[in-house]
Amino acid sequence: MAALFAPLLRPVTYTRWLHLMIGTVFAGVVLLVYPGTEGVPTGRAVLWGVVLDVPLLCLAALVPGMRRGEGVQARLLLGPAREEEIGVAPSAGWADRGRTACWLVARVGLGVAVGAVTVAAVRAVVHAPLLALPAAPGLLWLTVLAGKLQLALAVSLLGPSRAERLAAAEARAERLLERNRLARELHDSIGHALTVTVVQAGAAREVADPAFRERALEAIETTGRRALDDLERMLVLLRESPDATAAERPGLDRVGELFTAARSAGSPVDAELDVRAAELPGVLSREAYRIVQEGVTNALRHAPGAPIRVRGAVSGGVLELSCRNGLAAKGSSHRGGGKGLRGVRERAVLLGGDCEAGPDGTAADGTAWLLRVRLPLRLGR
Repeated sequence: MAALFAPLLRPVTYTRWLHLMIGTVFAGVVLLVYPGTEGVPTGRAVLWGVVLDVPLLCLAALVPGMRRGEGVQARLLLGPAREEEIGVAPSAGWADRGRTACWLVARVGLGVAVGAVTVAAVRAVVHAPLLALPAAPGLLWLTVLAGKLQLALAVSLLGPSRAERLAAAEARAERLLERNRLARELHDSIGHALTVTVVQAGAAREVADPAFRERALEAIETTGRRALDDLERMLVLLRESPDATAAERPGLDRVGELFTAARSAGSPVDAELDVRAAELPGVLSREAYRIVQEGVTNALRHAPGAPIRVRGAVSGGVLELSCRNGLAAKGSSHRGGGKGLRGVRERAVLLGGDCEAGPDGTAADGTAWLLRVRLPLRLGR
């Protein structure tokens, strides 16, 4: 019994009934203002109400905003499981206008039918009150079924078109790419800061020289402040605040700070960058900075204290970057290719370039690791 009466107690049943009655009211208004329909019997009046409404509804469907208004109203009164099932965008073409016209005609036709049954039931109850007991549940169940049919029609005829679904899919892909980009940024920036901090703290604990400890603490403080700046910039982007465009990402002109931090951590750095950051496209300069940062971070993480050799130059319209480092005496290596190297490869591919990472073949004893990236200057290709 509970399952039988549960649909009758749901608020959406009555909002759907109201949605149906709006169609009845529209047809009634047309009958009142159209000449020659006075005194027409009820059955014929219902038929006339639908026939006279069709051309008016088709004309109304030509207005692009009609589809939007119907979608908003259907979302509010029909209660779809997911609001995305019913679109709220204006008509984008004749296909959308045709679907809107079919929806308007079906909505008014179904509403007129339910309204006629409702009026007939009320009249019957007025003349025979004993009919109220069976008539009320029957009328309510008719409303439940008609409301479900109305919702199905709305999802079918007002649902997103193929173009709208494609646009929604592209928007989801853009959001996913943006989240992945921010994840890479956080990994590169915060990961580098934590690596430098751990290496510096470990070295300061092992070395008894007070001057060295002072320099290590200073490097930890500087790296920590820079990481906080990067974190604040990421939060600005995530919040999508108005000043998000003012949060600039570091470019290749700031790569010297990476080398200074690595030297402070005890790893000698030999860097030659025959590249002017101002001559590079902004996105290329920023991504190149992150690539060099990841190379230096990997060297500090896997081979602390080993020498690092960084080279960068532009040749034949291609920016070539390489980061070579020796391996620690304990045999630590870069096997496995974690998220950092995967992020470097993704950056290179998105920019139309390529990435190579592995043991340096030029080293006779195989005790060196080389990261090499090639990025075209003309990103349009």
